[in-house]
Amino acid sequence: MIRLANVVKTFNSGKPNQFTAVDDVSIEIRPLNLTVLKGPSGSGKTTLLSLIGCMVRPSSGRIFLHGIETRFARHNESAGSFEITSLPERFLNEIRRSTFGFIFQQFNLIKGISVLENIMLPAYPTGENHTALHQRGMGLLERFDIKRHAPSKVEWLSGGELQRVAIARALINNPSILVADEPTAHLDSRLSHEFMKIVSELKSKGKTILIASHDPIVYDSEIADTVVEMRDGRITGRGHEE
Repeated sequence: MIRLANVVKTFNSGKPNQFTAVDDVSIEIRPLNLTVLKGPSGSGKTTLLSLIGCMVRPSSGRIFLHGIETRFARHNESAGSFEITSLPERFLNEIRRSTFGFIFQQFNLIKGISVLENIMLPAYPTGENHTALHQRGMGLLERFDIKRHAPSKVEWLSGGELQRVAIARALINNPSILVADEPTAHLDSRLSHEFMKIVSELKSKGKTILIASHDPIVYDSEIADTVVEMRDGRITGRGHEE
């Protein structure tokens, strides 16, 4: 479980253009569930995802991970239940790499290298044996029916194929939590439904999934366990919970 307590994120603090993107948010993200952050552009969804995924630090408040297995947790007396708010950057790097898989709105795939190399890239800092990494990357390509594109440059692929590559890359380190920021923003309705089908399969295999989206195909999906509505950096409502 992920728990945020009174989290605030302010940019340009003390300057005339100071802006509070996340304003006193307290929330629990349940394990093995699909949680959707719903709201218009500028509501704070992406910033909240970045805070949860250890990509930025809060200005104030506390963030806790519970029951998350990392090398840091194994060497910490809290054994899988710990606060990440003020951890040194080296520990945050370990948590980002081993616990979270990220799917970005623009995919952020690297042009000029192959599909397989893009997928393996997040695992290179782990120092894992290249042969084993190659096999796992090919296995993910096969799982998402794009194995034939392994040697292709990513700029040759269609939008739907790029989405599958982005998902495979997010899964290369076998994370327990998948974080996606507006993953259907550049997909048509057919591909958006296809993406949600993949999300359903990942959820059934034990992944915790957190998606920020203003797409009704995402937040109205029957597989969404919790829908958190946001506006002006605050949580304004919750739905679908039982």
